[in-house]
Amino acid sequence: MGKTISEKILSKASNSDSHAGSMVVADIDFAMAQDGTAPLTIQALQEMGIDKVWNRERIALVFDHNAPSPNEGVSKLHGMMREWGKKQGVILYDVGSGVCHQLLPEQGHVAPGGLIVGADSHTCTYGALGAFATGIGSTDMAVVFASGKLWFRVPETLLVSVNGKLPAGVYSKDIVLTIIGKVTASGANYMAVEYAGDTLKELSVEARMTLCNMAVEMGGKTGIIAPDSKTIEYVEKRLTKNQYQIFSSDQDADYTSRLEIDASDLVPVLSCPHAVDNVKPVTEVEGTSVDQVYIGTCTNGRIEDLRIAAKILKTEKTKAITIIVPASREIYLQALQEGLIETFVKAGAVVCNPGCGPCVGTHQGIPSPGYTVVSTANRNFKGRMGSDEAEIYLASPHTAAVTAIKGEITDPRTRP
Repeated sequence: MGKTISEKILSKASNSDSHAGSMVVADIDFAMAQDGTAPLTIQALQEMGIDKVWNRERIALVFDHNAPSPNEGVSKLHGMMREWGKKQGVILYDVGSGVCHQLLPEQGHVAPGGLIVGADSHTCTYGALGAFATGIGSTDMAVVFASGKLWFRVPETLLVSVNGKLPAGVYSKDIVLTIIGKVTASGANYMAVEYAGDTLKELSVEARMTLCNMAVEMGGKTGIIAPDSKTIEYVEKRLTKNQYQIFSSDQDADYTSRLEIDASDLVPVLSCPHAVDNVKPVTEVEGTSVDQVYIGTCTNGRIEDLRIAAKILKTEKTKAITIIVPASREIYLQALQEGLIETFVKAGAVVCNPGCGPCVGTHQGIPSPGYTVVSTANRNFKGRMGSDEAEIYLASPHTAAVTAIKGEITDPRTRP
């Protein structure tokens, strides 16, 4: 019996012949914690009596969830992270650098065939580069920081095949929301969600990141896509050491389940309050009044997403409060150079520094109770953006931008 790409990567990392269900202890290639999880990891290390990390070049601390700090308590945690990080000599991405899940691929820390862990659930984003990447808890991360190893149960795999040409107005966000609507929020629990098909070959690496980012929203342990020429071009521009290994699933690999998607049948969709799998075509919710629009996050804050939004906002004014957050400093600078930031500001939008604030509801755009929000983020449960009484819809940047200028949920196909 052949192996899936996930089984191959975990077999390599654990130096074993492993299949789904196997328990392995694997070597980690890179580890990351952000400012919401790193303080707990550091505390756990101190309680364990560990005063030196396993490899300072393979550990990054990212200041993104509460950056810049919104209060004194967070500032103290940031100070503690900086002090510990500098003492250990690990990589520090301080305030303004960007969202952790954009930074790690962008800065060359993710290579095809690698095993990456992050103390954040959306670490699965990096699977778009052909790595096995998954989120872990802060205490587990302390073990990784100390030893460079962690145990795993090799996951079963859900194969999602997407074939055909995407219709106008339909994007990778619509693909993954449609999949989640079919699989449900728990339908892929602890599974590797492997995406394949000719539609994916046409998607940019950025768009593939959107697919893998939301694998956890159907319960997945990771999302993963076999590398191709686009992947290699992306990583070779960024890797500090040109070392990687290409894996792909064998034709006779054992998949626990399969899902076939005909891309030509897809339409723009939204996840409706208050569950990510409450997915409906835009035509069913069109006309819903919207108070606030948020374009950004580790799901859709990349330059490709900002260009899509800017095309809509270039000659229009926003009717809804519109907050736009580039996913990293590099993207912010590129958006400045391309005139996108000017477009957003002239349209009436607020452009914030790279970070996670509005998405996690800590600052920079907490909606008022009773507000309806359209967001390009990945979660819409009650309280996600900081208000238990706000209603959050998830959508593509195109749908969000068209909605912003109309002040109500609008079919993006009306504004190609």
